[in-house]
Amino acid sequence: MEHKHSNYLKVKAIGIDTYRENIIYMRHDCHVCLSEGFTALKRLVVRHKDRDIIATLNVIHNSELLRHGEAALSMEAMARLNVSENDLIEVTHLLPVDSLANVRAKLYGKTLPSEAFQGIINDITQGKYSNIELASFIASCSGDRLRVEEIISLTQAMIHVGHNLDWPAQKVVDKHCIGGLPGNRTTPIVVSIIAAAGLTIPKTSSRAITSPAGTADSVETFTNVNLDLTAIRNVVEKEGGCMVWGGAVKLSPADDILISVERSLDLDSPAQLIASVLSKKAAAGSTHVVIDIPIGDTAKVRSMEEAIRLRDLMLEVSKAINMTLDVVFTDGQQPVGRGIGPALEALDVIAVLQGNKDAPVDLRDRSLKLAARLLEMTGKASGTSGYQLAFNILEKGEAWKKFQAICQAQGRFTEPALGEFKHEVKSDRAGVVARIDNRKLARLAKLCGAPQSPGAGILFLSPLYKKVAPGDTLYTLYSQTRGELDYAKEYLTVNKASILEIV
Repeated sequence: MEHKHSNYLKVKAIGIDTYRENIIYMRHDCHVCLSEGFTALKRLVVRHKDRDIIATLNVIHNSELLRHGEAALSMEAMARLNVSENDLIEVTHLLPVDSLANVRAKLYGKTLPSEAFQGIINDITQGKYSNIELASFIASCSGDRLRVEEIISLTQAMIHVGHNLDWPAQKVVDKHCIGGLPGNRTTPIVVSIIAAAGLTIPKTSSRAITSPAGTADSVETFTNVNLDLTAIRNVVEKEGGCMVWGGAVKLSPADDILISVERSLDLDSPAQLIASVLSKKAAAGSTHVVIDIPIGDTAKVRSMEEAIRLRDLMLEVSKAINMTLDVVFTDGQQPVGRGIGPALEALDVIAVLQGNKDAPVDLRDRSLKLAARLLEMTGKASGTSGYQLAFNILEKGEAWKKFQAICQAQGRFTEPALGEFKHEVKSDRAGVVARIDNRKLARLAKLCGAPQSPGAGILFLSPLYKKVAPGDTLYTLYSQTRGELDYAKEYLTVNKASILEIV
């Protein structure tokens, strides 16, 4: 079927991974480019049957890659458009995006009404913003540029654009950690305790973007996390809780788009963080939420002053969206647990739930404290008795039993497996661990292959104030390929001393 004088092109699959971005590749002398005046980086509408996406044009000057009448799409674009090789697509101009005028106004310091944020978030979710335009919006919201009422408007807009879950229970609970610490995989433990206590906790979590593991990455090593809305409802109705990847069910979908660009810019905007966290909790149907804010000089939140300001803003926004919120400040000076990486963190979780004698005490205690807050704020435990109730549920094996039941309801329980290749990093001096650089430790785990390789990461054995002798193992690297292990060892040649300071 020929379409030489139309805007139709035949799809060629070239297998290019562009992460979340839709990219279309066209010849510089393509009849559509010539007739429509398309140039590189132009935003275009691409249609196939009853679907359409907005894609960024990349122009190809190598005639061997594409024939006349062909266009290539990135893997992400092909999946979203549901096309296969040789399918026909139609390529047309994208009409002007009106909401960008509000982004420009915000960049110049104008206070935006709620409908402006709704328009911006709608257009972002529909893929109408390029990465450059997304970066402009993120920059316009950075620092102290948004007033409290604007943060509320942004949060509400992010809630409204995606799916929203509702539950028969009057009190639906959740927890979230602001992040910045390797390990700290409290979520599966808290979910198991809370569900065993008879509360509803439909936990949706994210995958890692720049960290060695997100909660969904760790949970995926022992059960399925890509559940649809019907499956999530079935699991929660049966067991009272779930542990799933939120991206699969489009809860506050604009958040995932914004985060991917925000992290690339290395901008930690309080407004975006608050809107991100609370919109996802509200969209999941949560009524009572506990937020964990670790504080440390290499954590995401570095000072008590910053933590208090973040807490106060969160409390104001949560009140506006009818959510009961509690904020807990925790130690962010070092990793929590011993594992850093999907499978290693999962093994810590299982050790705590099984009550193993060598289970990491810090992970166990932090999980109990967070679970205690949820039990107390919902009235499941009276006064300050939440910790004892959570402790009893864990100690009697009820949490472990509930954990296994949730895993089976989600499709399976599989024992996590570690990477085949490992390397022990030993101390070359005697002394005491005085400081840990969480960020460098996380980077080292990623060089080992985490989170893409589930069994990769670090088994960390040197908490603060531990006495070490020459030859003691400080931590062990795990990789699923020898090449990745070599990358990590090369990083250590320069950074070993600064990852752990021993005095």
